[in-house]
Amino acid sequence: MKKAIFFHAGLPVCLSAKQEILNLIPDDRIEVIHLGEEKGKIAEAERAGVQSIPALLTPNGHVLHINFGTRIADLK
Repeated sequence: MKKAIFFHAGLPVCLSAKQEILNLIPDDRIEVIHLGEEKGKIAEAERAGVQSIPALLTPNGHVLHINFGTRIADLK
């Protein structure tokens, strides 16, 4: 089974959302990607439809934008 992917950049709103998501989804069912530290993953996030972070990419390909931390374009 594919995992969900949580994209963030370490901002306070991102870290708060990350904690809530990790309380809901078991560790073996989610991958957490810090786009501030893994800039090579920005293109992957964009291809998936992520426009702002924090965001959760569901296993079936839907992007759930959570709150608003920053636009993904600002991370480039």
